[in-house]
Amino acid sequence: MNHDKIKQYLDELQQQHILQVGAAIRANEQQVGGAHYAVKAIQPWDFIIANNIGYLEGNIIKYISRWKDKGGVEDLKKAQHYLQKLIETHDKEKMV
Repeated sequence: MNHDKIKQYLDELQQQHILQVGAAIRANEQQVGGAHYAVKAIQPWDFIIANNIGYLEGNIIKYISRWKDKGGVEDLKKAQHYLQKLIETHDKEKMV
């Protein structure tokens, strides 16, 4: 093999490795900080993205979906806090 062919071969191997590593660590296949989303039939963020849901609404969905498996009533209070902000934002937009 000449130098160019060897370089091309090594470049191809490197690209394959990068693709394999990238495929091996997809976001839905890992969770940082617990397993409370792993038990869900649909990941909350996939639902949020698929339905083009905004930040405040998305956080409400996130906290509501995990409250039994992670934060308990504290997560319900967090969802309520985001809901309060969403209502305030909506009311302010209606005034303008």
